[in-house]
Amino acid sequence: MIIVFVVLVLAVFGGLHWYVWRRMVRDTTARPGVARRVGTALVVGGPFLMFAAIASERGGAPFWLQQVLAWPGFLWMAFSLYLLLGLLVGEVVRPLLRRVLERRSTPAVEPVGVRENTPVRTRVPDLEAESSSEPETSSEAETGAEAEAGSGAKPGPGPAEKPKPAATGPSRRLFVSRVVGGAAAAAAVGTVGYGTYGVLRGPKVKRVTVPLAKLPRSAHGYRIAVVSDVHLGPVLGRGFAQKVVDTINSTQPDLIAVVGDLVDGSVKDLGPAAAPLAQLKARHGSFFVTGNHEYFSGAEEWVARVRELGLRPLENARTELADFDLAGVNDVAGEDEGQGPDFVKALGDRDRSRACVLLAHQPVQIHDSVEHGVDLQLSGHTHGGQLWPGSLIADQANPTLAGLERYGDTQLYVSRGAGAWGPPTRVGAPSDITIVELASRQA
Repeated sequence: MIIVFVVLVLAVFGGLHWYVWRRMVRDTTARPGVARRVGTALVVGGPFLMFAAIASERGGAPFWLQQVLAWPGFLWMAFSLYLLLGLLVGEVVRPLLRRVLERRSTPAVEPVGVRENTPVRTRVPDLEAESSSEPETSSEAETGAEAEAGSGAKPGPGPAEKPKPAATGPSRRLFVSRVVGGAAAAAAVGTVGYGTYGVLRGPKVKRVTVPLAKLPRSAHGYRIAVVSDVHLGPVLGRGFAQKVVDTINSTQPDLIAVVGDLVDGSVKDLGPAAAPLAQLKARHGSFFVTGNHEYFSGAEEWVARVRELGLRPLENARTELADFDLAGVNDVAGEDEGQGPDFVKALGDRDRSRACVLLAHQPVQIHDSVEHGVDLQLSGHTHGGQLWPGSLIADQANPTLAGLERYGDTQLYVSRGAGAWGPPTRVGAPSDITIVELASRQA
C-alpha cells in the first residue's frame, strides 16, 4: 500500500513538473537550442535538489552537505509551487491575450468596387488618323505592329503591386507563451523573495489577552511569551536564534513557553546554533515541551541540552506556580518511542479549583485537555499554513489553524511559529512570537 502511494505521489509530482516544463521551456522556445537545454536542466534539477535536501536532513547526512543542498532545494519547493499557480492562472489569460492580438493584427477589408479617388481612364482619339482621308495600307499596319512589338509595350493594367515583406519576430502563439511564462516566473520570484525576507528578518510580536475564570486577581496581567516552531537547522542557524531570543527578552515576559519544534537536526550539528537560548530572561523562568521534529532529531539529547541552557523541560509534568498550574505533555510523535503524551501523569492529581495552563505542541491534543479540565492550552505546529494555499489543507487537518478559540470550558491558542520548515519562506502566514496576557475575571 505504501509503495502504491509513493508511486502515485511521484506520478502526480512528475506530471506537474512536465506541465511546468511544457509551458515554461518548450512553448517559449522556437526550436531546440541552448535556451531549451538550460530550461530543461532547471526543471529537472530543481526537484532533484529538493528531494536531496529533504533526504539529507532526515537521513543524517554530513551537516555541510545539508547546508549546501538546503537553500536551492527548499527554495525550489516554494518557487515551483507559485510558478505552477501562476501558469494555471495563465491558462485563463492566454486565450484572452490571443484574441486581443488577433483583433489588432487583422487588416480592415475594403469594399469591392471603384474607389472614390481612382482616376477615370479615357481613350484619346488619334487626330492625325481621323484627318487623313487615305486608309492605312497593310504594309503600314504591319510596320506599326512590328514597332509596337519591338517597343515591348503590352496592353493591360498598370504596374504590378510590390510584394509585402515577410513577417519578422516570434509567432503570435510563441509571443503569448513568453508573456504568460515571464509573468508567472516574475510573480513566483517576487512572492518567494518577499516571503523569505519576512522569515529571515525575524518574527514580530503579537499580543493576545485571554481571560480565565479561575485566575486570581493577583495574577491579572500575567504575561507568557509563547514561541514555537523555531526550526533551527541547515538554513536557520545561530543568527536566527539570536533574533528570536532578543525579541522575546525585549517584551520582558513573566514566563517563557517554548512549545516544540525547536530544531531540525542533532545536538552535535545544532548545539552551537541553540546556544543563544541561554540568554532567555523571564521572572518565572523558561519552559520547554517537545514537538514532532524533536523526535526526528534525538529528543532525549535535546531535552538534556535545553536543560543545560537553562530551560525547564516539562515531560508529562506539572509545576505549581503562585497563582496557577503550568503543565506540559510530550508530543504525539513520541508514542513510537514510548514517550508519548500522558495527560494523567501531568494532570491527574491536580487541584481543579486552580487555573491550569498546558503546553502541548499540536492543537489536536485539545480534546484531551478538555477532558482533564485545562483552562488554556498553548500550541504551535501548524505554522498558520506557512505557504498559501497550504493553509487550506492545514486548516482541515487541525482543530485550530492559528489564533484563539474556545472548546467547551477550555481555550486553545495556536501560534503561527517563529521560523519555518523546509523553505525559509512564509506566504499569508507571517511568523510571530505571542505575548499571552492572562486576565482575571475576578478583577
